[in-house]
Amino acid sequence: MRHPALERYRRLPADERSRLIEMAWEDRTPFEAIEAQFGLSEADTVAIMRRALKPAAFRRWRQRVTGRATKHRALRPAGVERAHCPTQYKPR
Repeated sequence: MRHPALERYRRLPADERSRLIEMAWEDRTPFEAIEAQFGLSEADTVAIMRRALKPAAFRRWRQRVTGRATKHRALRPAGVERAHCPTQYKPR
């Protein structure tokens, strides 16, 4: 049986699929931000990343984000509301 999130992922335009993977890969983007933008839960995002990444890359990503405070809004300190590093999107 196919995962419903994978079907929704396949229907997204290529630029949105790329952005979804980028947001999931970023350490400072919480899963809640992905859910708000794409309507995909953490479990959906994990299923998509499992299919989109090579096995070793998926294992590294999963190990890195599991329990990471910056990927889970509930684990973040109270004052942190941003989804990225303050210097991440500054023009060079």
